Amino acid sequence: MAQLNCPPCTPCAAVCIEHEPIQTCEVKRKNLPKRRQYLYKLQEIRKKPRLIRWGHETSYENPFHVHKDPPPPCAEDIELKTSPVGLPASDPPPYLPQRDGNSDVHPLARPMGPIGPWASGRIDWGALSGQTGTRPVVDRYSITRYSVDEWRQRNADTIDACASTVLKSEKIERDSKNTIIRTYAITDKNQANCTESLHARAKTIDNMKSDLQRAIKAMQDEISTLEEQRRRLKQSLAVLRMPEAIASECLERRTGRPDTELIRDRPEEELIREVSLIAEIRSILLKTLAEIEAQQVQNRAARQRMEFDWSDKKLAHENDAINCNLTNKSTITLFRPGATRCPNEQSTEIYWEKFSRETLAMCLDCRKQSEQLRGTLDAILTNAARDLRCQADSVERALADRINCMEEVRQKLEIDLRSTLQHLADTEIQIEKLKVAIRNMDHAMKVVQTRLDNRNQRPRVENCRDQSQALLIAEVKSIEEGLSAMNAQLKQEEEVKNDLIMRRGELEKEIMMKRRTIAIDRDRCQLLRTHFPSATALSGY
Repeated sequence: MAQLNCPPCTPCAAVCIEHEPIQTCEVKRKNLPKRRQYLYKLQEIRKKPRLIRWGHETSYENPFHVHKDPPPPCAEDIELKTSPVGLPASDPPPYLPQRDGNSDVHPLARPMGPIGPWASGRIDWGALSGQTGTRPVVDRYSITRYSVDEWRQRNADTIDACASTVLKSEKIERDSKNTIIRTYAITDKNQANCTESLHARAKTIDNMKSDLQRAIKAMQDEISTLEEQRRRLKQSLAVLRMPEAIASECLERRTGRPDTELIRDRPEEELIREVSLIAEIRSILLKTLAEIEAQQVQNRAARQRMEFDWSDKKLAHENDAINCNLTNKSTITLFRPGATRCPNEQSTEIYWEKFSRETLAMCLDCRKQSEQLRGTLDAILTNAARDLRCQADSVERALADRINCMEEVRQKLEIDLRSTLQHLADTEIQIEKLKVAIRNMDHAMKVVQTRLDNRNQRPRVENCRDQSQALLIAEVKSIEEGLSAMNAQLKQEEEVKNDLIMRRGELEKEIMMKRRTIAIDRDRCQLLRTHFPSATALSGY
């Protein structure tokens, strides 16, 4: 391998062939020819840095390139001990491009001429020379079209093309084998996934069929005795008017809150939710009462619909059970050309589940109505009473929390008001102190200005600018700076005083509004909600 070592002082540049070559001192480079297959080891050698001499048009990029004027050897250059491609120093085979030949892939820079003076050649031979572009050399003894270098280059290109075709065939063969293996693996995996999906679908249908069977049995056991339950339902509707009136009264009272306290807080939201819940419960009870006369017809219609649905699901379950047992070795499988077409009447899985759930829900609703009609209104009325009591408790907790919060805010505002009043008094005292201090500074200013005026009366050369004069001037500056600082502080104290007066008015107003809001929530709403009916009364007893 070639080793290139340059001392630090050598003005050379090492670059990598893998990237763009660095041009130094107008070094001219040529594009590398296509490497022959037996020279692929050159790629490893090319990763080594190559040497470009400063001031010489020299390049070791092409190991077969022969320089017309090679640079003279210097001490900094390292001698190449072996061939640049890692092969023996002997020449390549005679049928391939040689080191001393012109083996570039571009047109030959040196045209082919006559062999010698004894054989005068011409280049305009033959009738086809103008049509085909061939311009052979005609001597006295023979006719030749190509040189030996071109013949060797064609041999190298033929060998390279053959090797490339062989590599391409091997790659295609490997890809074909991999395609077969991958296709069979994907097919087996998809078939297994489809079988598993069919098993899951059959289980889902069977579960739904069992649910329908139980619902049909429950519907068949229903009987009607409606008179007592009708009375209980009417009693529950009569009692339901009281919580609605209480919630409406609380909402109306809370609209009288003052100014900024008229907010949508948690008690407001809970009261609105309670009114909507009462309206929803009333609509459910009225709907149940209206459906009493048509209950028998609804029960029979729901049972018939469930029986039809159960029959369809039984057939679908048997069909999927057959599909789950089909394999590649089954004898009943055939080509069905139109099997992938989806019929127009075919439903989707979402609609199937929705239809089945709606059927069960309708059966459940009818059974509940039938149970209500024969004395089992306990479920609906108990749930309604429980929801109303839970909502009433939520409203009362929200009112209590709101009142406690308002009490805390009121106490905090009263504390802040006392603190504000105290700071207001302190600020007024501080303002008076600043004013006194500013007035007292006049005495010091008079003293220093008098001293300066007296010193200015000194005669002739005695009226000099000595250190005392400078200190007196500095004292005047210091007094002025102090007065400016105290005046600025006095201005800030005045602004703070105005802010404290403004805050005192705001706090007093807020405390007044908080007390009025507390009175509405505690003295009116909480007292009114003590008359809320119990769960037993809401259940119709």
